[in-house]
Amino acid sequence: MYMDRHQMNKIKVAVADIDGILRGKYIHKDKLKSALESGMGFCSVVFGWDSGDVCYSEGKFAGWHNGYPDSDVQLDPMSFRLIPWENNQPFLLGHFGTAEGKPMPLCPRQLVRKIQAKATSLGFQALAGMEFEWFNFKETSQTLQDKGFHQPEPITPGMFGYSLLRSGQNRDFMTAIMDELLAFNVPVEGLHTETGPGVYEAALTYTEMLEAADRATLFKSSVKEIGHRFGIMPSFMARWNTSLPGCSGHIHQSLKRLDTGENAFYGEGQEHSMSETFKSYVAGQLLCLPELLPMFAPTVNSYKRLVEGFWAPTRVTWGIDNRTTALRVIPGSPKSTRLETRVAGADVNPYLVVAASIAAG
Repeated sequence: MYMDRHQMNKIKVAVADIDGILRGKYIHKDKLKSALESGMGFCSVVFGWDSGDVCYSEGKFAGWHNGYPDSDVQLDPMSFRLIPWENNQPFLLGHFGTAEGKPMPLCPRQLVRKIQAKATSLGFQALAGMEFEWFNFKETSQTLQDKGFHQPEPITPGMFGYSLLRSGQNRDFMTAIMDELLAFNVPVEGLHTETGPGVYEAALTYTEMLEAADRATLFKSSVKEIGHRFGIMPSFMARWNTSLPGCSGHIHQSLKRLDTGENAFYGEGQEHSMSETFKSYVAGQLLCLPELLPMFAPTVNSYKRLVEGFWAPTRVTWGIDNRTTALRVIPGSPKSTRLETRVAGADVNPYLVVAASIAAG
């Protein structure tokens, strides 16, 4: 075992709750061995409260009626990575199961695994990559609370999208995001300033759907940890100020044929290089988007982003390389042809939106 070889006595483990927030703990290496073999208990309250730890008044799974019992968590060895800003602390992700050993329906990571298995059964490998916009403030949780959460101070003023000047002014923070997340196996393909005071945008490297959802969830949490070191508070709120654009959480996706390794979305010689499979995939998402909107817009604040004139879609539409539509078809080479679903905000649970997008397609 890695921990024995490197004389480490603890590991950090985490699960995602229904809001996409990582909930976890440190466990001793001896506990890890038994957890990998037979699972471990984790309090079911993570599915019985909101992002502020306020318990739901009505909840069949976990509540006062059953005393918030433990649920079984299986740790995923394939998720192993080292946290570079914690002296290479070992880390594992897990997912919930039932007492009968079946996947727990409420668990967001289990949902992704279910849809991934469905895609595989149909002869596809589902691929995805998320990109996030977020605001960065010169605040801490304490300073923000002291001012009643009013008027947070952005790290830079002005609107300056794609600004090298603004990037250079916070070079150490941006470099830490790129370099430390790469070492954490959450590679960032691109990072730049976006339009708005203190806004950044990052595109995460494309990969298979479960790893993509893992990376997106870890990215949001990691950026907050890194930012704290620099006196910066990142915010993935969908829209904190109605006079400014909101923050998106777009999902890029495609299907690869398992038998040939080809991109199932690419149709050589067809209009816009769209295969029949791709057209059907787009149609499925257009049909399902209204029903899936709570997954793409999970909070009241989410809907403040979905207004006209602020780079967010407001209707069930699609277009060719069109950034004003809900679904943006990106035609290109046999490798790069893909769909970008632009409805989701940065406040989403990545597991839910990745699963919902690919299931609908």
